[in-house]
Amino acid sequence: MDITFWKNSSTRMKRLLSIGATFLLALVITIAGTLTPISLEDATGRTQELEKLRENLDVQYIFGNNMMICLIMFIPVIGPFIGIIAMYNTGLVIAAEGIVGHMPPLLLLLALFIFPFTWMEFIAYSTGLAESVWLTWRLIQRKGLNELRKTCILIAICNLILLLAALIEMGIIEAMPKG
Repeated sequence: MDITFWKNSSTRMKRLLSIGATFLLALVITIAGTLTPISLEDATGRTQELEKLRENLDVQYIFGNNMMICLIMFIPVIGPFIGIIAMYNTGLVIAAEGIVGHMPPLLLLLALFIFPFTWMEFIAYSTGLAESVWLTWRLIQRKGLNELRKTCILIAICNLILLLAALIEMGIIEAMPKG
């Protein structure tokens, strides 16, 4: 890729490219977690914990959990590291579900992308991770105050995306047959 493309691009285009690149990185990290070998005992333990969470699942819980993860990703310097851990752990949970359900974990991960809420969550997380890097860079350049305003706007947009994703996810869960 030609470096002049980046230099000649608008800040908006650079942000979109950053979010796109971060989306791909988040996907790769999640795939790495999904492909991590785990024992049947560990997989069973993880799925049992997940089942306990599913007993009292509602829109507020889904939204609150995803929002907190996303907000942490916006934190300069440490946000991306915590985001990497969160995405990898998401992959591990998918691997556990696949192992216990006798399904290929990678296929299970790919199947999640049938649902719009998966795309929405990954976009919000990618935005948080990318903005953390932007905010860190702007703080180094001593332009942090201007960037902080943009960060707040992006946080609001991500929260809206995550709220809509939670509503869609809960609607799909409620529409699924029980048992």
